[in-house]
Amino acid sequence: MKERYKIVYQGGEGEIVEKKSRFIAEIRPVESEEEATAFIAEVKKKYWDARHHCSAFTIGENNEVARCSDDGEPAQTAGRPMLDVLLGRELHNVCAVVTRYFGGTLLGTGGLVRAYGGAVQEGLKNCVVLEKCLARKWKVGTGYSGLGKVQYILAEAELPILGSEYGEGVDLTILVPFDQAGAAEKKLIEGTNGRCQIEKLDEVYFGMDDGKIILLFLLPEEIWILITAGSTGIRFRRMPSSTAMEQRLR
Repeated sequence: MKERYKIVYQGGEGEIVEKKSRFIAEIRPVESEEEATAFIAEVKKKYWDARHHCSAFTIGENNEVARCSDDGEPAQTAGRPMLDVLLGRELHNVCAVVTRYFGGTLLGTGGLVRAYGGAVQEGLKNCVVLEKCLARKWKVGTGYSGLGKVQYILAEAELPILGSEYGEGVDLTILVPFDQAGAAEKKLIEGTNGRCQIEKLDEVYFGMDDGKIILLFLLPEEIWILITAGSTGIRFRRMPSSTAMEQRLR
């Protein structure tokens, strides 16, 4: 599995006008070519009276599937520049459809390329784009005397604390990106002189959005809101996701 890549978490719309022609972009996360095809059909039905519904989508961690359509516009003037925007932003698992209402003036090849690419850019402004990161939950156990040191190490490494359990000792549940795991384990062991216990739990993907950490592959998704950040560590409060079933991250 790829450790980090960008996705559209929540789709959006955008519109630009060029010489009275309207270019309406709709963007949505998709997981398969079938989902992308269904979305394109949905947009065509929504704007049934428009002349063109050009599209582009890319599927897979490594963009294994990438397709585009000019839908009647001159070749390479619509779908390709739309796809170029998605690939240029390094996005995965996303579909863009741009509907054109003709304004009566021909735009020429260059004008069409700018308009279709610009419409996708405008639509992306209204999307939530996340970097999807592969991580593992860890349970870090420590005595009360070592708690401050562990919290300091976690804060310094910017590793979020998802939960705490207090008993004879303290168990902290933290989230560790795969590409930081080796360094994090070394810091915790060396920093506590081997007096902390690390239990590695389930793997998850997560993304950050405006101070929220969104854990993936959970039913439903859990959203953790940043409440403190400092010498005592980064802490989050759990809350439900209102869009969990509609906007699943893959």
